[in-house]
Amino acid sequence: MNPKKRILSIDGGGVRGALTACFLVKLEQQVGKPCREIFDFVAGTSTGALIAAAIAAGVPATRILEIYTQRAGEIFNVSPLLTWPARFARGYAFKSANVVRVLQGEFGAAASWTLNDCPIRILLTARGVNGQTWYFVRDGDRNSQYVGGASLDECAAASAAAPTYFTGLKVNPANGHTIGWCFDGGAGDLGNPVYQACVEAFAYDDFTPETTSVISLGTGYYPSADPNPPCGLLATLSWTLDSLLNSASDQQSELVNRHYPGVMQRFNWKLPHAIDMAAASAIPELVAIGRQLSSQMDWASIL
Repeated sequence: MNPKKRILSIDGGGVRGALTACFLVKLEQQVGKPCREIFDFVAGTSTGALIAAAIAAGVPATRILEIYTQRAGEIFNVSPLLTWPARFARGYAFKSANVVRVLQGEFGAAASWTLNDCPIRILLTARGVNGQTWYFVRDGDRNSQYVGGASLDECAAASAAAPTYFTGLKVNPANGHTIGWCFDGGAGDLGNPVYQACVEAFAYDDFTPETTSVISLGTGYYPSADPNPPCGLLATLSWTLDSLLNSASDQQSELVNRHYPGVMQRFNWKLPHAIDMAAASAIPELVAIGRQLSSQMDWASIL
């Protein structure tokens, strides 16, 4: 029998990625290895794509968490009071170029990597402005070999370009093929990319369900108990966007359970209140929650 392989999939969620990073810090502490040596395949959408790309680049989980706590202000650099006016007036509040800049500053030698340079398998999702869904992966014998030459940091930042929050990001041509302008992979049905990660691994790579374990990490959720519809244009737009980016989470997990039963372990955590994906001021609270919850995790038994 082939040795067990491991896939890590991480949902989108903006600043709530700080909570998820706490669990990866605990994982590396308990196992004594960086995530890149624990997992054979990392997948992510939006903030999950940023974490997955950092793992592939060899960034330790402690530093990934510090990026949220120390450098979020370089990305979410518009006052909360001006965020909605900016989104309404110009269609975005933040520039995706700032995300690329932070990644390039953190990735070291990996700042110049393409997807094909990654030492482990990787899947980052994005949505083209033409409606095409992009699955950014390394080139392989069984896939289209279309996107492997694309830049790792551009693909990650494109996946994190949530509409109305961020500008779209133009991903430069790969392997002579045009990719073009993209938005957040969650602007479709891939806010949780776990099912597509399984399809990529089992249909287009050499992974098999019998010898693979999948860890799917959410970024926290808060179910609204308000029975009333949102009131006003801004509230309705906010509800619509949040639903668009977050509604597919359970669906994707259910698809994995139906098509590949027993392969996946899913972890997500209820938050004490709703936290907007751009609320950088909430990061200390998210870290406190993440550290408290992650202290209860026994990664040895999970893996």
